[in-house]
Amino acid sequence: MNLNSREYVFRFRAVFSKRKSPLCSNSKGACFLLSTQKGLSQVEVKSFLLAPVPVTKEFYFTIMQPSVGSIDEPQAPVVEVSWNDAILFCNLLSQHSGLKECYLVSDDGENVVCDWEADGYRLPTEAEWQYACKAGTSGYRYGELDDIAWYQDNSEGRAHQVGKKLPNVWGLYDMLGNVWEWCWDLYDVKVYGSYRIFRGGSWAEEERGCGATCRRRSHPTFRIDDLGFRLARSL
Repeated sequence: MNLNSREYVFRFRAVFSKRKSPLCSNSKGACFLLSTQKGLSQVEVKSFLLAPVPVTKEFYFTIMQPSVGSIDEPQAPVVEVSWNDAILFCNLLSQHSGLKECYLVSDDGENVVCDWEADGYRLPTEAEWQYACKAGTSGYRYGELDDIAWYQDNSEGRAHQVGKKLPNVWGLYDMLGNVWEWCWDLYDVKVYGSYRIFRGGSWAEEERGCGATCRRRSHPTFRIDDLGFRLARSL
């Protein structure tokens, strides 16, 4: 898969709720079982657009100011990106693309509100992410792990160029492994406050951590070398 920065914005995959999900579908959206820290709950997901790969370094630094060494391996996923960084990038990309920003940010980033009707770029919700990752399948993974993901046993200790493993049946690459991906959702406000969720596992993760229902969380300012993000848009 060869995806340059100009193509990236326009080659989104439409994730339509009318596609078959593990439980049911209807005209308003798709129903499926979402795995959370409280167990399984049935949720509804409306149709949306999701980028086929995580945001690459090359694409990220067409908008953001690069630092020394930040664009080595330009087609690898951007990492060391906080949730707040991802939100800012989404809004700036929307501005550059002539689209309505999804996020209203106030109090120096402490409060972020999403306009779900806006046509700009945003992070996927946790439900959207899991629905897209499973792509109509019911198992923990959508294929054999070595075929679909970079993880601890095959990554040689680093992230790899996006799109080099097999996609799921909806054409989405690197949903598991390579880098964890930030989602919009808070993890548990009562216990963890402003902590946000990330999904999917990474190049540094053990086999058991690379699955459609595996969840992690951290503070929205957290950055690490195996955590990035993927873009979504509302339809």
